[in-house]
Amino acid sequence: MIELYSIRDVARILAVQEARLRYWMQVGFVGPTVRKGGRFYYTFCDLVSVKAGMDLLAADIPLQRARKALDSLKKVLPADTNPMTKLRLCSDGTTIVALADDIAFEPITGQVVMAFSLPSFSQHVAEVLAMPRVDPSTPNPVEDTPTEANGGTVAYRHFCEACAAEDRGELELAEHLFRQAIDLEPNMSAALTNLGNLVYRQGEVEEARRLYERALEHDPLQPEARYNLANTLEDLGEIELAVAELRKVCAAAPDFADAHYNLGLMLAQLGGTAQARKYLERYLELDGKSDWADHARQFLAQA
Repeated sequence: MIELYSIRDVARILAVQEARLRYWMQVGFVGPTVRKGGRFYYTFCDLVSVKAGMDLLAADIPLQRARKALDSLKKVLPADTNPMTKLRLCSDGTTIVALADDIAFEPITGQVVMAFSLPSFSQHVAEVLAMPRVDPSTPNPVEDTPTEANGGTVAYRHFCEACAAEDRGELELAEHLFRQAIDLEPNMSAALTNLGNLVYRQGEVEEARRLYERALEHDPLQPEARYNLANTLEDLGEIELAVAELRKVCAAAPDFADAHYNLGLMLAQLGGTAQARKYLERYLELDGKSDWADHARQFLAQA
């Protein structure tokens, strides 16, 4: 049975704030791959990816370049890797290389800036989880001081405070803080996306569209911004454009379940039943126990 870790577990294991993990997940840098009961969970391989990402950023590797390095990690790290496998990870800042029994999956080039063995990391995970949990009502013991390398600035602090305000339901404060973050850092794509989500819920579809488009100008690889842009385009009656955007999401983020579901429905509206079936079947593979899974099955049964 695969062991799963909550975002709180990962924050404890890696001594990183939950807000930063959510930020990385939102911008498509690194995050959990398992969805269960409406919540996301990290596998051990996801933990390895987060640890590698943290080390790359700490080595002053730009976020976009680090994301490409993590993409290479996913290709060389077997999905069923056992935590006790004698595997070692190294990186030259561009490509992450996996080594097992002195055999490299890919050639190592350049200076190594990150290296750790999975057995020792697995032991660290077990030790941290065995420690008593901190009372949620007490202050977070993780300092996680922001630096340029890990995306911290005054703008990032505003972003984190905005996310917390949104979680508390203080939407006006959240909007104000997101706008402050964007004023300070106009290319903060995650803040643009979150602000887009807020104004979209207020019925400001055109402004939401502009915010999503701005987010994608600065970070074309962010799947959430493109997915939400597709939703606004559908609301504005631009179905074919919405379909084009969702196709990009599904191609770039093949595990983005909701994108497959929405694309399947839109294709069905346009008469593309065969293609709609393809995406809805993929949705059921990814999230077969969701509230929308029965709707997908009903469509497939009738198509």
